[in-house]
Amino acid sequence: MALRRALHFVFKVGDRTKTATFYRDVLGMKVLRHEEFEEGCKATCNGPYDGKWSKTMVGFGPEDDHFVAELTYNYGVGEYQLGNDFLGLTLQSSQAVSNAKRLGWPLTEVGEALYLTQAPGGYRFYLVDKEQPPKDPVQKVCLGVSDLQRSTHYWTTLLGMKVMEKNEEKKTVLMGFTDTQCKLELHDISGTVDHATAFGRIAFSCPREQLPDLEALMKKENQKILTPLVSLDTPGKATVEVVILADPDGHEICFVGDEAFKQLSMVDPKGNDLLDKAMAEDKSDEWFAKHNRQKAAA
Repeated sequence: MALRRALHFVFKVGDRTKTATFYRDVLGMKVLRHEEFEEGCKATCNGPYDGKWSKTMVGFGPEDDHFVAELTYNYGVGEYQLGNDFLGLTLQSSQAVSNAKRLGWPLTEVGEALYLTQAPGGYRFYLVDKEQPPKDPVQKVCLGVSDLQRSTHYWTTLLGMKVMEKNEEKKTVLMGFTDTQCKLELHDISGTVDHATAFGRIAFSCPREQLPDLEALMKKENQKILTPLVSLDTPGKATVEVVILADPDGHEICFVGDEAFKQLSMVDPKGNDLLDKAMAEDKSDEWFAKHNRQKAAA
């Protein structure tokens, strides 16, 4: 299982411009690549939407050794309803804290050298006010679960993660594939997990040959498979194979074949310019204003 690695979390964004400001100027992440699509993704990467959408990968470094964010923007959808499924992403960067203060981005001190802030759309980010490490500053992603024991079994026994830490008092379990990667924290919320419409997806890679076995295991264990093994095309880039699963609380999990993903995820030096160009050419806000209409709220 050491060959499996944590890749990214998918966030649906309604305001691409404000979102770009948050990731680039507040957190200090770089645009790694930007892609535009004319129709919905076969594996519903952009959610249950059929129309035009874009994908922007942002992070502190290449996806080979950094956990990054995938920002999906559906043209014509202005906002999404937050649930209690995604509980926050924690990263270490005193630079991000000072950026937020300088730009007047709201920050709340919630612990010693720990600040809570929000990305546009209300997604929670915890900033550890310590010098950014030379390795990946992203430490963990926290997801809400309704039954910690059941979820821990799923993620460890079926998906192969190992438990790093348990906190009975806080009702959390921290796990990962290796010590050096971004961790997954499960937090028992003592109730039903509501994904609303802003629900995200966490992605991991594994050797391509493991994908059919993973799918077969989930079938055997009567677990949910949202998208059986399928090939996804990106114009002008590598075709990847994925299996999309759902854990017992319905958290979406993508496993992608690592070999092709390494080609697809190469940093595109033009990524930042492509995002800026797409935002400049996106006249959807003006169109809705001119026609006295509001963008859809999902």
